[in-house]
Amino acid sequence: MKKCVLIIDGSLPVGLVANTAAVLAMSLGRLHPELIGADLPDQDGQIHPGITTIVLPVLKSQPEQMANIARRARELPSGEVLVIDFTSLAQQAKTYGDYQSALSATQATALRYMGLCLFGEAAHIKSLTGSLPLLR
Repeated sequence: MKKCVLIIDGSLPVGLVANTAAVLAMSLGRLHPELIGADLPDQDGQIHPGITTIVLPVLKSQPEQMANIARRARELPSGEVLVIDFTSLAQQAKTYGDYQSALSATQATALRYMGLCLFGEAAHIKSLTGSLPLLR
């Protein structure tokens, strides 16, 4: 059984929390379009675009803890857990090219995580995130 969670830096202002979650969700949808349901009509015949078909809890953590979670997830056998990250480099970049340049010049250990999306087997996701509280 597959599970997905978003993990967001709980100290971020609400606008950056929303932006981080949106960026991570868009990336997940691009990589796994099967997670988006079909368009649906309402009683009046208006069509509403499909939304996620899975539960998507939003958890909170600190950047250092997210770095540890990302590292542990990436150490699992290939394909076990998809890790999508959103770092301060990405948030501060004016263009995707700026982000690419900054990322290629930054060591992985120097990245400051604002958010993560993890998607994979439920047991792996639970072992990585089971102690994290919901973001409220």
